Amino acid sequence: MQSKYFRWFAGMSCMSVSVFMSLPAAAQIKIGVNISTTGPAAAIGAPTRNAMLLWPKEIAGQKVEYIFLDDASDTTNAVRNTRKLTTEEKVDVVVGPNTTPNALAMLDVIAEAQTPMITLAASAAIVEPVDGKRAWAFKMPQNDSHMATILTQHMAENGVRTVAFIGFADAYGEGWWREFSKLAELRKLQVVASERYARNDTSVTGQVLKIMSARPDAVLVAGSATPAVLPQKTLVERGYKGKIYQTHGIGTLEFLKVGGKDVEGTFFPTGPAVVAKQLPEANAVKKVALDFTKRYEAAYGADTMTQFAADAWGAYMLIANAVPQALKSGQPGTVQFRTALRTALENTKNLTVPQGVINMNPKDHVGLDQRSRVMGRIVGNRFTYAFGG
Repeated sequence: MQSKYFRWFAGMSCMSVSVFMSLPAAAQIKIGVNISTTGPAAAIGAPTRNAMLLWPKEIAGQKVEYIFLDDASDTTNAVRNTRKLTTEEKVDVVVGPNTTPNALAMLDVIAEAQTPMITLAASAAIVEPVDGKRAWAFKMPQNDSHMATILTQHMAENGVRTVAFIGFADAYGEGWWREFSKLAELRKLQVVASERYARNDTSVTGQVLKIMSARPDAVLVAGSATPAVLPQKTLVERGYKGKIYQTHGIGTLEFLKVGGKDVEGTFFPTGPAVVAKQLPEANAVKKVALDFTKRYEAAYGADTMTQFAADAWGAYMLIANAVPQALKSGQPGTVQFRTALRTALENTKNLTVPQGVINMNPKDHVGLDQRSRVMGRIVGNRFTYAFGG
């Protein structure tokens, strides 16, 4: 499968990209982007790319060149793209991918190239433990354990005693099962069924029938983007009347469009930027989240903010915060600069991004705390604030 590729000099419009394809690179800092703008994860990749097209044209007085590759939601493509970015383009940092399996597959490449990667995928397995290859990996989305904590709290405080689980049959689903099952036990929630399905499945009737036979008070669907709709739609069609929860992976406009009335009332943990306008005034990240929401909606329309757009903007803020320190050790394009950039990222302190406040260290390459998540609910086919923060 051929990856889609384009080079974008920051500050130029998308329409002008082809004109500059044959010109020598003029930028000083090179940022390589590998995201999913096609394939099953395209609903995540689209708002990611939209946010990236708003990234400023300079960082710390240095011009920036952005090189975009589409992995088509495919692991083999993700690895191929990462090699192209690190060995041929010699980028200073890689941003992406959108999915956990692709991010895990890219770890060996970035370690070999000694190039930092700021991933937009969710699983803690991407950055934990911070060993040799994970020393070069950083992550914007909240860990599954972080989100599962507030989700199980909501369940326990709202009358849920028995719960069923259905998740992706990949690293995303397994990561959520691992964290959710531990926290469910701590909160005295009885898990009465546990099922899996593939992202590209067209039917989950068998799994849903098993779940419904267990008569749970609630069902948690551990999926992302539009493939997360299928289990919920099937539950509703089969007459399930209990509470339905989803993960923060659903935060796309396409999920709302495809889900329609079948996802109305869904509870889900989310980053604060997704519901920035409704956050309590005392929320620690509301100002930054609102500022980005206004910028994003000015470009793409009202009520277009998503988890993934906010994560992408946070990645830019993380890089912009680290570059001035890295420039003290070397020039862009050198191993000294990449190494210093990795160290600067690892030592990020009190950086407020739309999704929380980041404090990293050599053992924590996420750095988010409880300020990075709230509970949301789908009401009127929109993501709304429920509680927390």
